[in-house]
Amino acid sequence: MMYEQQQQVTLMEMGGNRGGDRHRRSRPRRSSSRDGEETVGVGVVDLSGMSLDSLPIPSLNLATVSKLDLSNNNLQIIPESLTARLLNVVALDVHSNQLKSLPNSIGCLSKLKFLNVSGNHLQALPKTIENCRSLEELNANFNQLTMLPDTIGFELVNLKKLSVNSNKLILLPQSISHLTSLRVLDARLNCLRSLPEDMENLINLEVLNVSQNFQYLETLPYSIGLLMSLVELDVSYNKIKCLPDSVGCLKNLQKLSVEGNPLVSPPMEVFEQSLQVVKEYLCEKMKAGGENHRKKKSWVGKLVKYATFNGKMITSGGAGRRSGEWERDGFIMSEYRSIDGLASPGYMGMLSSPSRLFSPQNMGMLSPRRLFSPRTYCTK
Repeated sequence: MMYEQQQQVTLMEMGGNRGGDRHRRSRPRRSSSRDGEETVGVGVVDLSGMSLDSLPIPSLNLATVSKLDLSNNNLQIIPESLTARLLNVVALDVHSNQLKSLPNSIGCLSKLKFLNVSGNHLQALPKTIENCRSLEELNANFNQLTMLPDTIGFELVNLKKLSVNSNKLILLPQSISHLTSLRVLDARLNCLRSLPEDMENLINLEVLNVSQNFQYLETLPYSIGLLMSLVELDVSYNKIKCLPDSVGCLKNLQKLSVEGNPLVSPPMEVFEQSLQVVKEYLCEKMKAGGENHRKKKSWVGKLVKYATFNGKMITSGGAGRRSGEWERDGFIMSEYRSIDGLASPGYMGMLSSPSRLFSPQNMGMLSPRRLFSPRTYCTK
């Protein structure tokens, strides 16, 4: 993992006799402070693979720990008091234990960037995890999660990788769509019924894996065609019959996995040719309209705005067409209209800068839910 490239590992001495010779072999680095007091240097505590049933009482200042590895033990609980004192921890690894819950005090870890809780018996993540706003990577694979905190996407603004595969998730919270820094979303091997409708805000998402939800996942949202950075999409082994036409607009898509689905559109003979042929097929289908014409009109408005679907503007009425409509080889849609002044220079400046958009002074004026809701973006 990325955090393994950090500082040189220093096994720190902990109280008690668990761990045998390996436990006692190394001592923490010590240095003298300016006032003459002896202090323990910042380092890495590695207590992995020691068959620990409980944690020994530490004999050092936990605020000096940058990485704590408690993986591959038999821990059933992590004390609230211990976690609350890890004020400078950057990486916490507790994978492959017997944990049924995480301490609420994990919300105190404001500097935490990497958290691995995979291979436990977690049924939920504490809501306080939202306070770990420096978090960049969260691995919660191989647990028993049935849901994620509802507002997790509004707070973890720095999250780049979210791995929740091999759980019992039925839905991903709508707030997931606000993780604008997210690059990898792995939600395979769950019980997902659907994905959030408004996924277009995941502007940096490169890998999306929702494979092997088997008999549960039947459809994908149209907004998937607005994932401008998407390189890899895996929807294999689900019950998807039709891919959204908007998938044809994924310019950067290099890998598309669809095997194990009862696909009707595109037909398998199209997939057997090439990814480019699949994209062309879906684009042609989008231009043709079809039974969900009204729904497509609203989504094509977004595709045009994000420059993933090349339309041109008709400036003069004629042949029964109103002035101000988009035309794309026979596909007609109403002009994209600004709502509540969202096209004004002030708002557009916020839209181009996520940091400005989510700044404290703007949050009171314009909430993310309102800004990115379908009613805000789409013409009815």
